Amino acid sequence: MIRDGYVARWLGRDFEASPGADGEVRLYTPDPTEGFEELRPGRYRRIVPASEVEELRYVRTACTWRGEPFVVVGEHETWIRVEYTGGRAPVAQRLGLDRIDHGVWQAWAPRAEVENVHQEFV
Repeated sequence: MIRDGYVARWLGRDFEASPGADGEVRLYTPDPTEGFEELRPGRYRRIVPASEVEELRYVRTACTWRGEPFVVVGEHETWIRVEYTGGRAPVAQRLGLDRIDHGVWQAWAPRAEVENVHQEFV
């Protein structure tokens, strides 16, 4: 599973989350859950005080492609969109990556070539 966003632990369970500047955290689940309101089919939300959240972390999916470190930023069929995290422009150029912005390099990689896919909490 490709993940890139906040995860909150609330009442011993992990939820996709969105922290707010208002001292509240929005929790999301794809299944009907008591106390959650349906936003649309397959999307339910509950707003709780940040003080009730046991843990709030940011999770992203990382991987290795062609021997270099990347994070996964998307996927489509048999392709994975990867963003280089090695910080070395000559390496990014050697790999033939697309320069998206200053210091940001991405490419579409065949899923079969992507290795060591794992979740990182940052």
